[in-house]
Amino acid sequence: MADPWLTIVGLGEDGLEGLSDASRAAIAGAEVIFGGPRHLDLVAVDARGRAWPVPFDIAPVLEWRGRPTVVLASGDPFWFGAGGTLARHLEPGEWRAIPLAGVFSLACARMGWKIEETVCMGLHAAAFARLRAVLARGVCAVVTLRDGAAPAMLAKWLVAAGFGAARLMVLERLGGTQERLRQANAEGFDVTDIAAPVAVAIDGANLPKDAGLSRASGLPDDAFQHDGQITKRPVRALTLSALAPRPGELLWDIGGGSGSISVEWCLAGGRAITVETRADRVTNIRANIADFGLDGRMEAIEGRAPEALAGLPLPDAVFVGGGGNAALYAALWPMLPAGTRLVANGVTLETEALLAQMQAAHGGDLLRIDLAQAAPLGGMRGWNAARPVVQWSVVK
Repeated sequence: MADPWLTIVGLGEDGLEGLSDASRAAIAGAEVIFGGPRHLDLVAVDARGRAWPVPFDIAPVLEWRGRPTVVLASGDPFWFGAGGTLARHLEPGEWRAIPLAGVFSLACARMGWKIEETVCMGLHAAAFARLRAVLARGVCAVVTLRDGAAPAMLAKWLVAAGFGAARLMVLERLGGTQERLRQANAEGFDVTDIAAPVAVAIDGANLPKDAGLSRASGLPDDAFQHDGQITKRPVRALTLSALAPRPGELLWDIGGGSGSISVEWCLAGGRAITVETRADRVTNIRANIADFGLDGRMEAIEGRAPEALAGLPLPDAVFVGGGGNAALYAALWPMLPAGTRLVANGVTLETEALLAQMQAAHGGDLLRIDLAQAAPLGGMRGWNAARPVVQWSVVK
């Protein structure tokens, strides 16, 4: 096999001094060197240097295909770096990577944390709300941030989200001569004059026992923005169990309401497209997407199924809220790939009859969910029954 034309070099804050002989040789022999302005400065690159375009685009690298080329990246190029993006557009023999210990490895080394037990997230351009699903008492996390102003903004978000007791370590310019570590609590954060590149280590040892989200299905109803149109907590838990989410799978949530089913599907590792006819509810769904940090994994579409489903990527699972109608199923069933899981919930007699017909025609299971909650009854207590829910679940 011919030598790869592209070398992806992991770079630390100590520049050329910290590189291996192989990395230095690749830089010396390259016709062109791509990297961020800081990376190019760290290796004192000459006229061969090319700064990444803004917005980021690897097309200029691909134009040099077949000629000796170097791409500079921070630490390990495959930890939130350019490595993965480049590799997707190249054949295996076209490139090689020479990684260094990256920010996450260095941060855990400074903190004395096991990397495999630490949550590592790149939040340069992502919402802090992505932390909502992972932080809890005892959790340790390292996050890389955009600039020197971001740690104070992170601390403010942590306080507002109920994580104000978290201990923070601000980690500046790790691995270089200007490395600096400073500690503060999220609440009362007072670290200033912070230099980039910067990461923050979040220690959740002092968080309250109830901090963070449960990992089980069925979050409290008040965790979502809604107008009352929401699959209630116990039924939501049963529905998600029937939908059986798996990492990377796509859900169509038809008649989304608040989007609570989609949110919990995505928190379990999936992706979701939520279709809702009412604009005000679509607004609530999008607010929930932002609140749970699910941008890029969950999408809300205003429209009516089945028309709104045209052109969408095919799902692994479908949830029909409100039970749907005969016209919806007549259009929906033929478009679903074999193996698609479908779950529908209904509360009216008409919908119950429809779901019974669908089960008779296509198989699957029918489940009647009868729930009641204790409530005051005079000077004593009695049961307040909720409307029964009929659930049809089937694998096509």
